[in-house]
Amino acid sequence: MNQLKKLYNWQMALVCLIGLELVIFGVINPRFVNVYNLLYSIGDFLYIAIAALPMTMIIVSGGIDISIGSIMGLSAVITGLVWLGTTNIWLAVLAGLFGGVIAGGINGVLIVITQVNPLVITLGSSFLYAGAALTLSGLAGTSGFEGIGGFPDGFVNIANGTLFSIPNPVWILLFLVIIFYLVLHHSKFGRYLFLIGMNSAAARYTGVKVEKLLVVNYMISGLGGALAGILLTSYFTSARSDLGADAPLTVITCAVLGGANIYGGDGRIVGAVLASLLIGYLKYGLQMVNITAHQTSVFLGLLLIMSISGVFFWRKYNDLYKNRKAFTRLRTQPAEDV
Repeated sequence: MNQLKKLYNWQMALVCLIGLELVIFGVINPRFVNVYNLLYSIGDFLYIAIAALPMTMIIVSGGIDISIGSIMGLSAVITGLVWLGTTNIWLAVLAGLFGGVIAGGINGVLIVITQVNPLVITLGSSFLYAGAALTLSGLAGTSGFEGIGGFPDGFVNIANGTLFSIPNPVWILLFLVIIFYLVLHHSKFGRYLFLIGMNSAAARYTGVKVEKLLVVNYMISGLGGALAGILLTSYFTSARSDLGADAPLTVITCAVLGGANIYGGDGRIVGAVLASLLIGYLKYGLQMVNITAHQTSVFLGLLLIMSISGVFFWRKYNDLYKNRKAFTRLRTQPAEDV
């Protein structure tokens, strides 16, 4: 019952905001509410939604991963290089995913060993991975932010094809949401992440292998970033080192707006997806009304501040309501039952 109340409280609020967004942009430009456009536009922000899933798990455990955007670019370049060297696109995809896992593992190991704030570690590694991606792209004979192209149709159709007349990005997102939902909310691993985020010392005292779980969690984050980068490569038919460069701000906004507590111990996968849709359609709608990318960044920055503040006051309100309800019940309870 409590879970249903939480679902109704915050996630239904996000659903209402998405509906309000559709109405507003639909009035401004009727083409916005075309079902065909709404479904296919998911491909534009699929990488954000995918990265927001593991980011939610990272924040739940009390951490953060600023490097996820750089991991996207690095994995994309690794995929392109292996494709050029072997002409086996599926081997290249595996190499890109493996590169993301290694990058995430490095983040986790450094955080566990140094005990430095994850924000500092992942900020530093983001520059490292971005530089490595740019350097590796030079091995393919490209300069600056030129891309590696020439990918086969089978790979390109992953992000651009359809299944049962529904765009593949919709199916991909639905599949990943189910997987991450089960991992975070219905597995021992997920329960341990919540416990670590609430109190890592208490988790360690109860026998939870905190360090090991944190490293695995960051490896999953790296895997999510790599998958997002590879899907971006498929979508744009080009592997570039700057893919995902602007992703971290939006990804973190989606996770926090979805209900993740920036201090750890709370977060929801469904909320992160709904927030991704809210922000994705916001960007799509702003583009349709001729708002530039730079001006859109202003909206996203304001949304991040408002989401953190909004979730904070929402939790304070719920806590106050629960305390007042408990106090009222205590006062009205018969003296002999006290």
